Amino acid sequence: MKRIFQGVLLWLLTIELVLAANLPFKVETLINDLRYPWGMAFITTTELLVTEKGGAVKYIQLNKQSSKTIATLPVAQVGQGGLLDIVLHPKFKQNRWVYLTYSKAVTGGYTTVLARGTFNEGRLEQIKELLLTSAASRTSRHFGSRIVFDQQGYLYMTIGDRGDRRNSQRLDTHAGKVLRLTAEGKPATDNPFIKTVNALPEIYSYGHRNPQGMVFDNTAQQLWLHEHGPKGGDEINLVKAGVNYGWPVITYGREYSGDVITEKTHDPNMEQPHWYWVPSIAPSGMALYRGNQFKNWQGDFLVGALKDRLLARVTLTGVQKGKEQRYDFYKRIRAVTEGPDGFVYLLTDQSPGELLRLLPE
Repeated sequence: MKRIFQGVLLWLLTIELVLAANLPFKVETLINDLRYPWGMAFITTTELLVTEKGGAVKYIQLNKQSSKTIATLPVAQVGQGGLLDIVLHPKFKQNRWVYLTYSKAVTGGYTTVLARGTFNEGRLEQIKELLLTSAASRTSRHFGSRIVFDQQGYLYMTIGDRGDRRNSQRLDTHAGKVLRLTAEGKPATDNPFIKTVNALPEIYSYGHRNPQGMVFDNTAQQLWLHEHGPKGGDEINLVKAGVNYGWPVITYGREYSGDVITEKTHDPNMEQPHWYWVPSIAPSGMALYRGNQFKNWQGDFLVGALKDRLLARVTLTGVQKGKEQRYDFYKRIRAVTEGPDGFVYLLTDQSPGELLRLLPE
């Protein structure tokens, strides 16, 4: 029996190595002692910060292959919640500001919080809450929580429907929305619903299910995100002010049981996705590649997948027009980013979790 088990294990390892060898790039493991990492933000080409779901912020020095905890936040690690995304302010060199999102226990369950700290001399200090979102739910799923800045210095933050799909079409809750905020966590004064009665002023777009990937394209001045569908219907969307993205009125997905959610995939008052997956890949993390290391990837979306344990490269030529290339990693990919050196970096959703770097052959 022992020999049979060893033989099967050797066969599985051989299969994985053979398949990994078919990738059109090299994969380097830089760090392999993380605990369910979620987000990353580069400070320099050799320094970055990584969040772990349990609440730790890691300071990683690639030239020393070292990682150390520089802060621990009192997060509510429940279900899909915990310490989530991290991003640097566009003027980080001057103000040293670091933004984080995490789930927090509140009256009525759990909600998503935006916080800011100051990074100096290898320490993250003066962490304070900027926005306690109106998205409380007793469920422990669909916190969303990717954050990015645009070139004007506005921060965009995603929040999932928090397990109640009706939230996505309501404007009196942050759940199921993209928020647009100032550096202080206040609503941007030209947000689309700033003067709408009973609407929350932070809302930028709505009708989202659970966006866990977002990027601002500085070249085209566009905001893109992807979001989880139910059983099928994961989407890539071009995000525009005041637009309704349809969930749950229209969707290409079904209930997890296979039952119909809605017969509608289109509505004249709702936006179509630029790309969608059926069946679902469970996307998490996204980059829009603009570097010079992978010349054939220029302008392509790089999307991590949790369920399908892969990296998807999507080339869009129009709305629901384009092509997709899939690279199997056999590990849940939680975050994807283009580093300042033009290489692609991934975080694996596991413990021990890994920071990987992709290099062209």
